[in-house]
Amino acid sequence: AYHIADKFRQRGVKTVLGGIHPSMCNDEALQFCDSLVIGEAEHVWQNLLKDAQAGRLKRIYTDKHAADLTAFPKPVRSKLSMNRYLADILQTTKGCPFQCEFCSVYAYDGQRIRHKTIEQVLSEVTELHDSTTSFKKKSIFFADDNIIGDKKYARELFAAIKPYNLNWSCQASVNVSKEDELLQLMKESGCGAILIGFESISEKNLSSMGKNINLKADYAEAINKIQSHGILVHSSFILGYDYDTPQAFDDLIEFIQRNRLLMPLINILTPFPGTKLLKRLEAEGRIIHKNWSEYDTETVVFRPSLMTPDELTAEYKRVIRTVYSFDAIYQNLEHYWKINLWKQSNRVDPIKFRYRLLFALRLVSLFFSFNANRSRFILRILPKVFNRRVRISTILTLMAYNDYAFTP
Repeated sequence: AYHIADKFRQRGVKTVLGGIHPSMCNDEALQFCDSLVIGEAEHVWQNLLKDAQAGRLKRIYTDKHAADLTAFPKPVRSKLSMNRYLADILQTTKGCPFQCEFCSVYAYDGQRIRHKTIEQVLSEVTELHDSTTSFKKKSIFFADDNIIGDKKYARELFAAIKPYNLNWSCQASVNVSKEDELLQLMKESGCGAILIGFESISEKNLSSMGKNINLKADYAEAINKIQSHGILVHSSFILGYDYDTPQAFDDLIEFIQRNRLLMPLINILTPFPGTKLLKRLEAEGRIIHKNWSEYDTETVVFRPSLMTPDELTAEYKRVIRTVYSFDAIYQNLEHYWKINLWKQSNRVDPIKFRYRLLFALRLVSLFFSFNANRSRFILRILPKVFNRRVRISTILTLMAYNDYAFTP
């Protein structure tokens, strides 16, 4: 963003920056823009546009008050090529009550849960529901940091969207597994997957990162409970916390495989601006550099406590190449096909025949590549492409993860 803004400024174009990073790095961001929005823009945007039109942009616009989400119109999606997106994003709440050391959400959005009205959400749902693609119905990802952060609101939301026959996914804290009523409502309203930040299987690491809610959870029990409702558990993990040893990575691989986690997101610990983690590592003299382009969750930018940066990088590659090998992917897919986990998703969001046919033809073309492992995987997958239990988008995603894992 800095590079793009700088290029436009060189051409005499006024530029404005905003968002989490510029808000946390004010002095730095001001070097690359004419005007900076610190914090949420909802309350200042109208005045900023008027000032820009009048040629009197201020250097800084800021509003310390959290935006009232009920007071603003819905996003204008009519300018987008809606039929080209297989999924759409909708946010109903902002804020997170937790203070995880590695996360900047609570510092930027606040700890109080704010939400749109149910009527606002339904207006957006209707718009997205009415849009279609060439291959399938739209699915919706609710981008709330924790969709059950306000349980009363969540119940009302799930009940309200139930008649729309949606296929949707979300993010939630692990304690959703204890909420039988909510899980049932989620299933009935079309929830197909929940992303849960497990982060670590080490209690010492969880304590260090302030992820106290996870300390109370039995991960295996939580996964089984959620998936017993026909909702797939997506997971995320962080590598490189202070108590991670080489053995910890073997334990993580075993945990992922034993619990058949289909799409684990594996990230290298990254101390983003605005986090307590960055402040701690700076105080300890462990930050290697601040080349922000490498703060990408796949590059080690700090000195780990129990290994070298190169060793952590090597372990990261080993973990992702193990869990995203084609053999591991196929074993997990076969398990979920057998129990028909995607039964509800396939009912409300069926894949059109021509989409399956195009996918089959693409697989045939990939079979003749110089990747023997991929070719073997394709041979096993091809006979199943027209089986209604098979989600084409899931296979495409997993093949992309494999490509990423094995790219040098």
